[in-house]
Amino acid sequence: MKRILFMMLCNIFYLPWTWIKLCYHAHHVDKYTDEEHLLLFKDIVKHANKGGRIILEEYGQENIPSENGFILFPNHQGMYDMLALIDICPVPLSVVAKKEVEHVQGLKQVFACMHAKMIDRADLRQSMRVIQQVTAEVKQGKNFVIFAEGTRSRKQNELLDLKGGTFKSAVKAQCPIIPVALIDSFKAFDTNSIKPIKVQIHILKPLLYEEYKEMHTNDIAAEVKRRIEACIKEYDFSVQIAE
Repeated sequence: MKRILFMMLCNIFYLPWTWIKLCYHAHHVDKYTDEEHLLLFKDIVKHANKGGRIILEEYGQENIPSENGFILFPNHQGMYDMLALIDICPVPLSVVAKKEVEHVQGLKQVFACMHAKMIDRADLRQSMRVIQQVTAEVKQGKNFVIFAEGTRSRKQNELLDLKGGTFKSAVKAQCPIIPVALIDSFKAFDTNSIKPIKVQIHILKPLLYEEYKEMHTNDIAAEVKRRIEACIKEYDFSVQIAE
């Protein structure tokens, strides 16, 4: 929380105009292209990183497909995760988010601009409709982010189990599944500190449909988790020092 307040203080002259602009984008979504929305988001993240004393180190840009219609599956550490993904991804993204955060100010406007899909985890029929919608849009060339853990981990750089059902849209769309390893993202908003931090984001090699088409979704989830954990083990320097 301290970092968020410090971030806002450092951007005190930037925030009012940008908030108005973001709200205008959210209320006139179709007036702007996805690329125009993305430019606004990237500008917001740039100021957030500078004010929040966050250095974002990105790796694996070459693993983002040249053609649209893919799904990123990152580990989920906190509220900063989506900002990091927006910052490093060169193409527009949408996201599948839990219904509980649908009306949070700030997120609400961003979700509107991203055409985000809100999922009610207690409603199986609604969840299936969201899977079908994501499948259809990915086939049409839209890119999504799905946090397969279902909620953020409270274990810092340790992952929760990934839910097999979150991969159904990718399987139905026959699209590239791109694991993403976030390291130390939790330090941005989930620690009570304003010390300068580095957050790593690793875009890992995609799983193509030909590789996973014979796999059960639970097996896909296990493989994606294995790849993310291997990357974190290799690049989480705090663990290496401890060992």
